[in-house]
Amino acid sequence: MTYFKEFKINWYVLLATFIGISTGNALSHYTLSLFAPELISEFGWTRAQFALVGTLQIISVVALPIAGRFTDRFGARIAVVVGFFAISLGFFWFSIMSGSLTEFFVIWGLQHIFGVLTTSLVFTRVVVERFDRARGSSLSLLMMGPPLSGAIVAPILGSLIAAEGWRVGFIALGLASALGGLICVSMMGRKKREAPKKELAQFDRAELMAIVRTRAFLLLVGGMFLINIPQVLAASQIKLVVMANGISDQMATWMVSLYAVGVILGRLTFGLALDRIRADLVALIALSLPAIGYVVLAMPLEAAWFIGGAIIIVGVAQGAEGDIGAYMVSRHFSLKNYSLILGFVKTGLDAGGAIGALVLSFTLASTGSYNSFLYIVAVSSVLGAICFFLTGQAPDNSENLDNKTDLDNQTAT
Repeated sequence: MTYFKEFKINWYVLLATFIGISTGNALSHYTLSLFAPELISEFGWTRAQFALVGTLQIISVVALPIAGRFTDRFGARIAVVVGFFAISLGFFWFSIMSGSLTEFFVIWGLQHIFGVLTTSLVFTRVVVERFDRARGSSLSLLMMGPPLSGAIVAPILGSLIAAEGWRVGFIALGLASALGGLICVSMMGRKKREAPKKELAQFDRAELMAIVRTRAFLLLVGGMFLINIPQVLAASQIKLVVMANGISDQMATWMVSLYAVGVILGRLTFGLALDRIRADLVALIALSLPAIGYVVLAMPLEAAWFIGGAIIIVGVAQGAEGDIGAYMVSRHFSLKNYSLILGFVKTGLDAGGAIGALVLSFTLASTGSYNSFLYIVAVSSVLGAICFFLTGQAPDNSENLDNKTDLDNQTAT
């Protein structure tokens, strides 16, 4: 099947997954930092305490493989239903919380344990089953959903919080997530995938143990860990970091949106590159980029254009990460248990985020500045990029194409 024919046949499924990934867990990732100043001010939390929210990602080290296996076994549609119920409920719960930091952590933790079922863990599986020649480009289009929604939602939500308060902001996110989930599930529900699903769900423990000992698997997990140590910045601290550099509150809100724009650019650019250039080379270049941005943010500069440029660079690399990780897993390993393997790889992501949050909380409490952490993550980003590069050229894994053809025929009908 040709490159463009894959899009012609499978556009409907790509649109459904795009809507789903845009309105699921991604809404929390791109908007939490907008609530940070309000919550810290109203409840008397410190920045160091708030930074600890990122440590809760460690629970995903267990949750992600389980969620991946659940998806492989029961299918993407059921997984998405569970995930969106948890995400929407979590936003509504945030809107009525009393101000206890423990309560905030509990809500966030539960929301993200089940919310991983609305992320790339599930939706990229749907895409890689249907795209082969255009796999990098289709993943790029899919993964542009979260930053695009973040770029659009951030300024709107920031204005809503300023006018109506943070509780109304969380209610708005809950409604948006529920609506997006309903649309996504309705569209996915029109596809019958029962026969292929049973075949793809086969599982061999000995095979899995052999996979987790491979060089490519260990390098991908290790690389994902290293490049995501700074994840806490994107998840909850961007606005605070920018304001620490002397940027006004209103301008800082637009910087959050600017970060999302950078993610979109990264996903588009490097997603297209994956279909034309060796993935290990793309990874080395793309995942080293944020080191530049982190160093710039650590410098004593107050020029908005300079800081904005650093934010875009960090966003570009963050965008590339989502495409590269999913693509390399699909090329290095069988699609039979794709979500399970990607779940293990993504444990590196959340483990890195959790460790990064601990390091950030410690450095903030010790120095009162973000600079030490920014220099640390500049180094870890480069080391992580090198790990991805060392996986080498991926084989042309075109297995399961018979199953994919069946899926394409069902989609066309």
